[in-house]
Amino acid sequence: MKKAWGGRFSKSPEQWIEEFGASISFDQELVFEDLEGSIAHVKMLGKMNIIPLEDSEKIVQGLLKLKEKASAGELVYSVSEEDIHLNLEKLLTEEIGPVGGKLHTGRSRNDQVATDMHLYLKKQVLVIMEHIKELQEALFAQAEKNVETVFPGYTHLQRAQPVSFAHHLLAYFWMLERDFERFQESLKRIDLSPLGASALAGTTFPIDRHFTAEQLGFSGVYENSMDAVSDRDFIVEFLSNASLTMTHLSRLAEEFILWSSKEFDFIELDDTYATGSSIMPQKKNPDMAELIRGKSGRVVGHLMGMLTTLKGLPLTYNKDMQEDKEGMFDTVHTMIGSLKIFAGMVKTMTVKADVMDTSVHQDFSNATELADYLASKGIPFREAHEIVGKLVLGCIQKGCYLLDLSLEELQAACAQIEQDIFAILSPREAVKRRNSYGGTGFSQVRLQLEKAKAKLEKS
Repeated sequence: MKKAWGGRFSKSPEQWIEEFGASISFDQELVFEDLEGSIAHVKMLGKMNIIPLEDSEKIVQGLLKLKEKASAGELVYSVSEEDIHLNLEKLLTEEIGPVGGKLHTGRSRNDQVATDMHLYLKKQVLVIMEHIKELQEALFAQAEKNVETVFPGYTHLQRAQPVSFAHHLLAYFWMLERDFERFQESLKRIDLSPLGASALAGTTFPIDRHFTAEQLGFSGVYENSMDAVSDRDFIVEFLSNASLTMTHLSRLAEEFILWSSKEFDFIELDDTYATGSSIMPQKKNPDMAELIRGKSGRVVGHLMGMLTTLKGLPLTYNKDMQEDKEGMFDTVHTMIGSLKIFAGMVKTMTVKADVMDTSVHQDFSNATELADYLASKGIPFREAHEIVGKLVLGCIQKGCYLLDLSLEELQAACAQIEQDIFAILSPREAVKRRNSYGGTGFSQVRLQLEKAKAKLEKS
């Protein structure tokens, strides 16, 4: 079959080589972006009298017809046409005749594919941002209901200090807020038009790049034609932002997996987000959380792959750049699916406040309260720390907790301890009293909720 670039060649590639080099199996995902870019380009060709206006209008109508067929799933693509660009050009010519061949005037596949990816990523980043907000709203709703739910906070996966469960959930709200801002900030680099850069050097035709950029809704154009066709920074930045967001989701997934186990038993996930075992009837596995945790590695892998592909490429376009798409597409789908699943998991989970409360009464997470109490009596903190450490050791040896000790036993360790210590050692009181800005005290958590609500209302 005759190739669009075949004039220079006396031989055609064998079919298996053709299949190896073709990208139509995956870049057909850019069909609507490619058609949008072509419509803007051919309107400009007509406006600038580069081709007759009637030809421009005929081509636009043909492209709109292909858009209808694409929406209906009626377009059939061929590997022999290599990619979405040549496939659509061939389909256009079949639709309106030889005049369709004028579409490619003043344009290369190099600026065409770059334009497609900018258009695609701009749309998808906005969708991802919407789903980030949906997950933030779910976390906010659960936090609002659990301000005074006392929960064991951890460091090193060891009981550390009691906290408000809302405070723990809101930590992820703020991680996601930074993720949202990173995607939002990246849009100004995605929102640039490479169209008109042609192969690498621009074109001799009197094109209007600003007109096509305006037609496509871009806020600006690349200033350098070589940069325009070779730049994939915007994809690397997207993959980097996505990797960090997926890392945050993976951390929360790990917590959900732990919390829903019998050993923790702090939450129960809705049946929609769990599966059973093929052999053990009692099992309820947190499979969706585990999948999200696993898919984070997939997204990070795409980032590493893209960086490795780009690191040795001279300017401008190289065939290696064909590898920029599959990872980008997969990351978009993975991100959207993971965010939607997580929002559903958070909205529907059952919080077992009674189990959490029992947990904080059966540990030494109030030990810091006692050390702070002694420090408030004028005892140097390091000395207070040692006194409390010895008390904890004694409790472990006797099989009890700090609140189980009598006032006499406490005063034997330090005479300055008074009756008021029992209120201070209460896990609920321990949480309530931590009112430093951004702390877990109930009043601070409510203030944090107000700020979180303002963020949600603003976006």
